[in-house]
Amino acid sequence: MPIELPALPYARAALEPHISAATLDLHHGGHHRGYVDEANRLLEGSGLEGLALEDVVRRARGRLAEQAAQAWNHGFYWTCLSPRGGGEPGGRLGELLARQYGDFARFRDEFNRMALGLFGSGWVWLVQRPDGSPGIVATRGAATPLTGADTPLLACDAWEHAYYLDRQNARGDYLEAFWKVVDWEAVVRRLR
Repeated sequence: MPIELPALPYARAALEPHISAATLDLHHGGHHRGYVDEANRLLEGSGLEGLALEDVVRRARGRLAEQAAQAWNHGFYWTCLSPRGGGEPGGRLGELLARQYGDFARFRDEFNRMALGLFGSGWVWLVQRPDGSPGIVATRGAATPLTGADTPLLACDAWEHAYYLDRQNARGDYLEAFWKVVDWEAVVRRLR
């Protein structure tokens, strides 16, 4: 089955003023579409053609693995954002973060530290470990926790195309905007 570019779960201008429609056009319609198209091209004759995208990511190697992972990472990223997002998570997730990091502010500081310390392009993830505890993972390039034992809960795209149009090279400013549109309800639904 071919990999498809998922539609954004909100209107292209819905995240403004935090993330612009122009950035979404470039990021979703350009970069994400490019990963999907290239993954589909590489999928032909790979023996993995009938698999779901998640399974392609887990089983592929080389360039197909990279392109499929980027397609999956981006599709997941869009579901982490909402025009009604922001604030702090409550309930079980809030309790898990407080237990692991002391409070939400310390969690956010650690997440930002990881994102700002990531040299080059990549992703920063809130994951749930197999023991149920939360963790923060930074991955380079197309790497994704989907291929390991952790359950991805939240993704922050730290590639420049996620913020360059809006913020030039100011990753810290992008992170401030990111926190204003995080969809905590979606994150909570992913908890095991």
